[in-house]
Amino acid sequence: MSYLADTVQPAIPVPPPLLAVNGLHKYYRDFAAVQNVSFAVGPGEIVGLIGPNGAGKTTVLRCIAGVLRPTAGDIYCAGYNLATQTREAKLALSLVPETPNLYELLTIREHLRFVHMAYGETNNFDTLAEGLLQQLDLWDKKDALITTLSKGMKQKVAVACAFMHSSRLFMFDEPLIGIDPAGQRMIRDMMISSAAAGAAVLVSSHILDTVEHLCHRVLILDHGMVIAAGNLEELRAGTRMGDDVSLEDIFLALTDRSETP
Repeated sequence: MSYLADTVQPAIPVPPPLLAVNGLHKYYRDFAAVQNVSFAVGPGEIVGLIGPNGAGKTTVLRCIAGVLRPTAGDIYCAGYNLATQTREAKLALSLVPETPNLYELLTIREHLRFVHMAYGETNNFDTLAEGLLQQLDLWDKKDALITTLSKGMKQKVAVACAFMHSSRLFMFDEPLIGIDPAGQRMIRDMMISSAAAGAAVLVSSHILDTVEHLCHRVLILDHGMVIAAGNLEELRAGTRMGDDVSLEDIFLALTDRSETP
C-alpha cells in the first residue's frame, strides 16, 4: 500500500499596507474629534471614508497627511512612520483637499512645476504636465493665473498636482464637488488606474453612489469613531438589512440621529 502526502500549496504573500493607521486619537482640548481609529489600505485598494458632517473624516485625512499632529496613535505611509520618518512618509503620499489652497498668482503650469520641484522631481516635467492637463481638460488654460479659475478648475489643478510626483498613497477629500460630469468621470478613472498600478487610494465623499461603485471597502465614521467597516456585502451582513440595500441605506440606518419620541 502506498501513501501520497497531501500537496502543500505555498502561501501567497500578502503585500504590506501602504497606509496603516493604528489607534488614532485627535483631541482639541476636551473635544474628541477622532477616537481610536484604526485601518489599513493595501496596494491596489480604493477605500472609502464616509460619515455625517463633523464625523472626523477630514481630521483623519489631515493627520495622515501630517497637516495635524495626532494626540495619540501611529501612522505609517509606505512603511515609514509619519512621526519619526516624516520626510519619507510625506514623499510617498498626495492629498487633494476639499478646498484647494493654491498659489493664485502662479499660472496652472507654473503651479505644477512648483509642486514637481518641491518633491524633488527633476525628470519628464513637460510630458507629465501636458498629459495631466490634457486629461483634465486644462491644457488650453495652462497659462492662466490660478486666481482667474472657477472652483471646479481649481479642484482639477489640485488633482493634477497630486499626480506630479511619485506618490504611492493618494487621498481625496470630496474631490468631485463643483466639477463637471466629464471631469468627475476622468478623476474616477485616474483613481482606478492608480490603484491598478499598485497605489493605495483613500477617498472621502458624501456622494455615496460613487463610493459604492468605486471603492473596494468602506469605513463609516460617526462622532469620531469607526462604527462599521467592510465591503458592501459585509456591511449588508453586519446590518442584516438584506442583500439588495444600497450603501446609502446602510449609512442612513447606522448614522440616524433623529430623536425617538
